[in-house]
Amino acid sequence: MQFTYIWNKLHIHRYKIIAIGVLMICALQSEAQKTRWVEKNNPNYDNRKFTYGFLIGIHSSIFQIKYSDKFVTRDLDTVSAVLPSWSQGFSLGFIVNYRLTEFLDLRLTPEVAFYENKIRYQFTNDPPIDESVENTVVEFPILLKYKSERRGNIRMYMIGGIKPGIEASGKKNVDQTKPSLEIKETHLNLEAGFGFDLYYPLFKFSPEIRFSRGIVDMLGNRTNEFGQPLQRVNTNTITLYLLFQ
Repeated sequence: MQFTYIWNKLHIHRYKIIAIGVLMICALQSEAQKTRWVEKNNPNYDNRKFTYGFLIGIHSSIFQIKYSDKFVTRDLDTVSAVLPSWSQGFSLGFIVNYRLTEFLDLRLTPEVAFYENKIRYQFTNDPPIDESVENTVVEFPILLKYKSERRGNIRMYMIGGIKPGIEASGKKNVDQTKPSLEIKETHLNLEAGFGFDLYYPLFKFSPEIRFSRGIVDMLGNRTNEFGQPLQRVNTNTITLYLLFQ
């Protein structure tokens, strides 16, 4: 897919996402000390009941697998290992934020996410087979945002909740006539993360790191050669979000 080529060219990987987040925290904490007593931009922004915006996300995801009991039997003795690897993608969405209390918000961020998950099947006597599951997922994160006290034009926050999703379109294999690893169309993840609200005269910008863990089994067909070695498949994702409100 085109987005896969773009991310590979840019070499955006999970370690770089984490490193960017760490550098972002250090820079913002230093800036917070400098701006604690400066004039506040848009000082009444957080008094609004509803605020809206949009987001851009860059994520790195991986399948987490659990081997089936059949994997250690003679029926599958030619399969030596099943090895998932990290892959990149991105998401676009909207923000609907409802102020519950001074320090607590309810946030909905419906978004469209583009994923590619890779997994390698290694065999004792044959070359390995690489499977790539590419899909487009419509996601509906429902989150609680706990905010610190605002200092100048910076406020730190923690965020967490659930993220259900449903596949809008996808393809498991370029050649659909061959068996492939099949993944269910519905997803459910637990999410947790942190970020910073940066206040400007006309808008609020919020860089955020969020961690997502799948809590439902996504494995579809368990009878073909790619599903038999596995008992369970779910996803782990690290996302760097850029939010504009």
